[in-house]
Amino acid sequence: MPAEEPVDTPAAPLLSVVKGQPNAEELAALTAVVLSLGGESPAPVRTPTVRHWVRRQQLRLAPSPGPGAWKRSQG
Repeated sequence: MPAEEPVDTPAAPLLSVVKGQPNAEELAALTAVVLSLGGESPAPVRTPTVRHWVRRQQLRLAPSPGPGAWKRSQG
């Protein structure tokens, strides 16, 4: 059996002018405004989790007080 080819169906129009006769510049401006309103919100800034800080403590990445602390801080 031959494989069926997908049929390209036209997408629904983003905008439809129902009154008036806007020129190309007006349609472009309207499209830009509508697209800017429907955008996604920016991703929140990731902050280090508690697990990150616990891992740093386990690896002793921060200098700890005591003999030789100045050597460990030079790392």
